[in-house]
Amino acid sequence: MSINAVKQWLDEIVIGQNFCPFARFVRDNEQIRFIESSSNVIEDALLTLHKEIHFLENNPHSATTLIVFANGFDDFDDYLDLLDLSNALIEQWGYAGQYQLASFHPDYEFEGEPAHSASHFTNRAPYPILHLLRERDIESVLAHYPHPESIYENNKLRSQELGILWFKQKLASYRK
Repeated sequence: MSINAVKQWLDEIVIGQNFCPFARFVRDNEQIRFIESSSNVIEDALLTLHKEIHFLENNPHSATTLIVFANGFDDFDDYLDLLDLSNALIEQWGYAGQYQLASFHPDYEFEGEPAHSASHFTNRAPYPILHLLRERDIESVLAHYPHPESIYENNKLRSQELGILWFKQKLASYRK
């Protein structure tokens, strides 16, 4: 159920609103791996992350993995702890410069943005997600994308146009 919700969110919000101009290509080519973790134990989450790095290492057709936490890390601070540990372990495991994480959470907030800013919804998802990406893929697409620094500003403007109510209704509909 949570994987279907995340796919719908990806299609309607991330791709549908062009928050990530690179997502459509990998989604259309079925290069996104979706993994559901029902654990709320940080060690289990880190083991899943490690397994997914190994999977991507051995499966070049898969471009990226979204690890969806269906029953864990609902508290944003707990999720941030998981994210910090995950990033530290990617470095410790020797994958710094090869893999990076993008983060999505139902309560995501950008530091420095007002609490009631619609921009937070560009990183809000129906469930907590660790998005594992190959850095070489990111560098490759950014090299061919004019003005990549404009992505964040464009997303901020689009989120304000859509408004908080629109996002809240969409996100709530995915969890039904």
